[in-house]
Amino acid sequence: MAEKKVKAEKKIVATAGIYDILRRPIISEKAAKLSENNGIAFEVAANATKADVARAIQAIYNVKPVKVNIVVVKGKEKSFRGRGTGVQRTVKKAYVSLPADAKLDIAAANA
Repeated sequence: MAEKKVKAEKKIVATAGIYDILRRPIISEKAAKLSENNGIAFEVAANATKADVARAIQAIYNVKPVKVNIVVVKGKEKSFRGRGTGVQRTVKKAYVSLPADAKLDIAAANA
């Protein structure tokens, strides 16, 4: 009989650079609706890729994401009464889909 080789999942270790990828969780109405379907939203570093975000979530929260979508929201130009104009900052967001059985406790992980 031939033995089946079981492929073990490689444990991803949280390094110092991993914590720079996920800036902060996004708390909004859209994020609240997303959490009903096992999703979560994060503001991420400008140079972060989908693979980087997935690796960071797996290392920090010990949950392997199902899917990661990334959106870049360009900063708008705003005018102020009597003070001229300014520009809001550009933000990169990651919308992460999690497995059905996964629960993420953001407050405990960021404390």
